[in-house]
Amino acid sequence: MSDEYKPTVSERETEVQPRKGGKVKRHCLRFWWAYLIAFVCIVILVVCLIIFVGVPKIAQNKVNDATLEIDSIVASNTQSDNFTMSINSTIRLSSSTSATIDAFEGVMYLEDYLPHEPFLSLAFPQTTGDSFQVVNISQFTPITDMEGMTRFNTWLLLNDSIRVTVEGDTNIHVKGLSRAYPINFKKTVTLKGLQNFNGTTLPYSNVSLTADENGDNFHAITTVPNRSVVTFELGNVSFTSYLLGQEVGTTYMDNMVLRPGLNNFTTHANISQSAVLNALQMKPYCDQGGLLPFQLTGKDVVNNGQHLPYYAHALGAANQTIDIPIGFDLKRDHGIALNCKA
Repeated sequence: MSDEYKPTVSERETEVQPRKGGKVKRHCLRFWWAYLIAFVCIVILVVCLIIFVGVPKIAQNKVNDATLEIDSIVASNTQSDNFTMSINSTIRLSSSTSATIDAFEGVMYLEDYLPHEPFLSLAFPQTTGDSFQVVNISQFTPITDMEGMTRFNTWLLLNDSIRVTVEGDTNIHVKGLSRAYPINFKKTVTLKGLQNFNGTTLPYSNVSLTADENGDNFHAITTVPNRSVVTFELGNVSFTSYLLGQEVGTTYMDNMVLRPGLNNFTTHANISQSAVLNALQMKPYCDQGGLLPFQLTGKDVVNNGQHLPYYAHALGAANQTIDIPIGFDLKRDHGIALNCKA
């Protein structure tokens, strides 16, 4: 038997098996360029996702979170088919951003009327990403949708509040990036309504039943409340007057510019005397000292010789009841006592 040493099978396998660490190292040294290309591709992909997906989404979310508050609306220089629109508003963001939003053309429509049909176009100026900024608009506004404009005025007149949406597409520029990102600006605001001028009063001390040279036998100062933030330049407004369901004449309010708050307007009318005297002898009016409930319905609106149908039709959409103290004036100025009919 030979004394020569023979390795076992396990020992031979151990001698020829390469080290795993060395193999990986040699693989990386050999194909380093492939890993570098893959890494660069991943970096480019991430950057592209940020620039083309992340930034636009963040910008849109920032705009969505902003709030728009309308402080005042003024409709002046009103004509038959156009007027001057002035809007003072504020935009609030949760935090400031280094961004600029391009000027854009927006539209306005009633949020609760379907389909959403714009009745006005608004030219919004360029704005920044400041957390608080004032945005004022003043523009010549042609009326391209008379029906829509009339509907807006009617809703504003008759309701406690209405929701109006302002919407438009524009671009945002983020500081440090040359690309402009498209965004959609859409804000719905709630405006206080006029509540059909509820609370309109004619103090008896301002009422006169003395006829003038024009044939008007009723004169007064009428106090009209405006609970909204909208100022309307109306001009001369005429109303069909009703008493106890009967048409009794036409009432006029002159040079009406309806501003927020309480407004006093000169009022005159030619009212049927027989209808008034008959009502004054009926209960409960004769017991109330002659306080008569007149209903007024808008008839016509004329400003500087031009008819304004978008106001006239709105004012004619519903009757407004006004208690007028005619009996007080008859007793005070004419010595006529009121007696109830049997």
